[in-house]
Amino acid sequence: MAVSKQKKAEILSSLVEQVKNAKSIWFASTKGVTVAEFADLRKKLREVWASYTLAKKTLIVKAVKEALDLDLNLADLEGQIGMVCSNDDAIAGLSKVNDFIKATEKEQKMTWSISIFEGKLQDKAETKVIASMPSRETLLSRLVGSMKSPISSLARFFDAAAKDIEAKGKTKVGELEWKKEEKATEAETPAE
Repeated sequence: MAVSKQKKAEILSSLVEQVKNAKSIWFASTKGVTVAEFADLRKKLREVWASYTLAKKTLIVKAVKEALDLDLNLADLEGQIGMVCSNDDAIAGLSKVNDFIKATEKEQKMTWSISIFEGKLQDKAETKVIASMPSRETLLSRLVGSMKSPISSLARFFDAAAKDIEAKGKTKVGELEWKKEEKATEAETPAE
């Protein structure tokens, strides 16, 4: 079904707005992705303030040119091209799509093509490398976990010490007797 010029203009203005608001833009070739899979993927992307838009290659190229003044060549890419725009975290939307790509790897329903990351056009190889990076949220949770680890260890030590004091029937640490265990070394043992 042919799309009217007015409808194309509306789609183009929508794409331009998406590109302008995005922190990063990723392009993926799609083949054989079902409607249910797209719906599930889009739902996951909304959770991290990202979107997945399917449009004609020519409209995507015009939108990127108008919004960012970058020249794209999507004509060589196979299949339908989808545009992933991450609005909050530059990597979060990418992670969700990357999970889908890994889950459907055998069928090759979706593959990374190119991306615009930090204002620069990235090729397919660079896009795959960036796609394997964890999101900002994941990195922050790892940081908190590593900062919390020493405190947790100290808390376990104090808990074990308190149980040890109670087991010995003492009420204060000062009541404990310290025994220095001396091990006789070979030099100190009397020769026979």
